[in-house]
Amino acid sequence: GPRASQYLVLGAKARAALEGRPMPDYEDLKAAAPLVLTHRLVINFAAEAAGRTAADIVAELVAGERWG
Repeated sequence: GPRASQYLVLGAKARAALEGRPMPDYEDLKAAAPLVLTHRLVINFAAEAAGRTAADIVAELVAGERWG
């Protein structure tokens, strides 16, 4: 939802600020994504039966080429 994207951006901005940078980059988004998105995913039966967790799915998304 919209709150997830808002908090993803806020998390990225906070990480950049903590590292002394004025603007976030893709690495900041990648770092914030698991913290923001993992608890927002609802795992369906097929994923649960395959032993996949929300953290696994977010990690796959972050590792994908869509971020770059």
